[in-house]
Parts: sequence; structure tokens; C-alpha cells
Amino acid sequence: MVELGPWRSHLREERPVTPRADAGARLPVEPSHASTAMSTLDVKTLEAWLWDASCQIRGPLDAPKFKDYILPLIFLKRLSDVFDDEVSRVADEVGDLGTARKIIDEDHGLVRFYLPAESRWNFIALKTTGLGELLTDAVRAVSRQNPRLQGVIDTVDFNATTAGQPIVDNDRLAALVKTLGQHRLGLRDVQPDLLGTAYEYLLRKFAEGQGQSAGEFYTPAEVALLMAHLAESTTENIHRGQKR
Repeated sequence: MVELGPWRSHLREERPVTPRADAGARLPVEPSHASTAMSTLDVKTLEAWLWDASCQIRGPLDAPKFKDYILPLIFLKRLSDVFDDEVSRVADEVGDLGTARKIIDEDHGLVRFYLPAESRWNFIALKTTGLGELLTDAVRAVSRQNPRLQGVIDTVDFNATTAGQPIVDNDRLAALVKTLGQHRLGLRDVQPDLLGTAYEYLLRKFAEGQGQSAGEFYTPAEVALLMAHLAESTTENIHRGQKR
């Protein structure tokens, strides 16, 4: 048991506050003091990285399903890197990483999302066998610790089989993990809308690959905004007509 003493209230006061009403759909946001250190992962680099990741699981999966495997792991990598950032922040306050980890293990409220040891990327990246079960257990452990993420990060069974064989074998999963580990996704490394950008890119590329319009899979933000304005205008006209 780590004696927190005066550290507990101090650390809680210092932790950047992030709105979490939508935590199931949003990634952790960079605190304001780091706004000068913008993304090192630009759009072109992001797209090339996602394409490389897709190539690792090409073959056993239909292209539209690539995102089902890739996005939860990007989310997990982002959560893991942000968790490491927050451990470092606490370590700056208490003096060393070991003490910081023990404090956070005892008080999960000091971080945005608490990740069990087996769900942290530095643990996963060292594994070379049994990755289907390992990855499935990792995302499910995160959702158990963080109920807001249930149904968001834990929807895929990386160990799923067909005819008694893994749909995505261990070698492909290992290659995918290695590829996704090429970039750091911490607070100062990427834009906070990383997951949304990745999602739109994957949908667009796979729609092109299927000879279909991306609009069949998702509604572009510009179209959604226009529809919202039109709906609002129509509602106003109806109310005016009723007043007459």
C-alpha cells in the first residue's frame, strides 16, 4: 500500500479535466497547455500507416471488415499512450515512475481511463504467440475497468474461428500489432479526432475498393451539417405557419 499523504488531493487537482459524457465515442483530449506541440502524425502519414495496417490482414478478411480489427487496436494504442503520459505526469509530482504506477493502481481516478497491465501496449507488443486471445482479453479488460467504453472497444473477437481455424492467424495479428506500434498516439503526438479521421479514411478506401461510393457507407460531415440546417429551417417554417 502506497502512502499518498498530501499527494492524493494535489494530484487530483492537477489532473487536466476532460469532459467524459461522450467518452464512449471520443478519445482523450490534449490539455490546453500542450496546444503548442501539435500533431506529429499528419494526414498523409496517418493514411499511409492505416493502409500498411490493412495490408497486414489482407486475405482472410473482406476489405470492409478491416476497420473492425484496426480501429479497436488504434483506440487501445491511443488509450495506452495517454495512460503512459498520465503516469509520467504523476511521476513528475511524486519523484519516480514506480511510485506513480503504484499510486495510480490504487486510485484509478487520477487518470482519464485506467488500463490493466495486460491491456497496455508495451505488454502486448512483446507477445508473439496467442495474440487472438490476448488482444480480445485486453480490450475486454479495458471495457470492464471503464464501463463507458463497453460496446465501443470490445466488440471484436480477435480469436474468432471459422471451420476450426482462426479467421486472422497469429502471424497476421503480430504484423498488425507491429505496424500499429510504429507511431506514438499520446497527448502531444496526434490530434484528438484521430479515431474519427481513421474511420473515415478506412471507409473511403474500402468503398473505392468495392467500386462503390463512400457515401453509401457514411455521411460526410458537410452533408450532415447541411441536413441539420435544412431540418432547422423547415421546423421554423412549420412553427411560423402554425402561428398564423
